[in-house]
Amino acid sequence: MHSALRIDPVTGLLVGVRQVLSPHFDERPAGVTPTLIVVHGISLPEGEFGGPWIDRLFTGNLLPDAHPSFASVAPLRVSAHAVIRRDGAVTQYVAFAARAWHAGKSVYQGREACNDFSIGIELEGADHIPYAEPQYLSLSRLIGALCEAYPSLSQSRVVGHSDIAPGRKTDPGPAFDWPRLKNLLV
Repeated sequence: MHSALRIDPVTGLLVGVRQVLSPHFDERPAGVTPTLIVVHGISLPEGEFGGPWIDRLFTGNLLPDAHPSFASVAPLRVSAHAVIRRDGAVTQYVAFAARAWHAGKSVYQGREACNDFSIGIELEGADHIPYAEPQYLSLSRLIGALCEAYPSLSQSRVVGHSDIAPGRKTDPGPAFDWPRLKNLLV
């Protein structure tokens, strides 16, 4: 049985998880609370797991010449609130009350600029590589903690990046098992 995750209501940080705080965030617009959870998939390089590259991307320290695919992404100023590694370990990059820069140009139910009102959670993975069971368990625990800490959130408002940026983004991709996640959230 996995222990529950808990969010410190003062700091907006997960208690007892690795913190690598990103400079790529800002404040949400006045009076805006998170109402949406966006699930992403990320791997650097594509299809490879482990290593320091996600930390480096989200902190602005990705070396463009460390891998041929990094030249185009190294200059980006992006982040997510949290990343869940293949083994289920959670790393937090941005406090949940702040606006992480994860969604880009996006729209949910007619409302644009999803970063303003969403929490971004990256899973270490790729569109066509099955995600690992520990990731689903950690994701369900994190969603539970978020819904407890922020009553404006709901397990029914969890979407993929591809849902809010169709045609531009494909993650978490067809390998993500939405029914598996929904069963864990019940």
